[in-house]
Amino acid sequence: MTVTAERALEQAHRLTKELPDGPLAGVPIPIKDLNLVKDVPIMFGSSTYRGFVAPVDDTVVERLREAGTVMLGKTATPEFGLPCYTETALSPPSRSPWDPRTSAGGSSGGAAAAVAAGLAPAAQGSDGAGSIRIPASVCGLFGIKPTRGRISFAPIIPDLAGLSTNGPLARTVADAAALLDVMAHNNPGDLYLAPPHEGTFLACAGRDPGRLRIARYARRG
Repeated sequence: MTVTAERALEQAHRLTKELPDGPLAGVPIPIKDLNLVKDVPIMFGSSTYRGFVAPVDDTVVERLREAGTVMLGKTATPEFGLPCYTETALSPPSRSPWDPRTSAGGSSGGAAAAVAAGLAPAAQGSDGAGSIRIPASVCGLFGIKPTRGRISFAPIIPDLAGLSTNGPLARTVADAAALLDVMAHNNPGDLYLAPPHEGTFLACAGRDPGRLRIARYARRG
């Protein structure tokens, strides 16, 4: 949606002098165009917001920057992230790189298309009713919708129903888990808080699950 070439080069140059610890240091991670990045245009998928420039960073954007990721730009989203396809009047429709005749889904369709096409190894997305999971499924990726309250939405007030949350899209489970480790945080004033998680999600991704069981429910009537 928006390419931030100069910003990406500046971030990469700074990282040559001081590289943070962690698995994502130096990794390109684009940001969905529903999230604020200070001094970068944000349109929320709507022509209503043409010319609007974000005055602050979302805290999840701050976390990604502190982890040493490099922002290549903003990925396309449908208008206000509502439809399950990514087609607006602002840009060409987001298509699955595996078959450009088909949709990349939505609302994180631009993020999924970018990762599946190899433009970035992983991407930040968000999900209320399938907005990460749908694009992941149609683009052959791994997407996670975290527990409500795992990732702060600050400074934006989320939907009061609590359906929406930020989350990762990646080509492997381990990459998605590593991105979730960086994104997970809380801030004062958050409407929701998830229970504390012991250890890292990346460690969980490599853990032997042991014996698995399937439960089912049946009711006579």
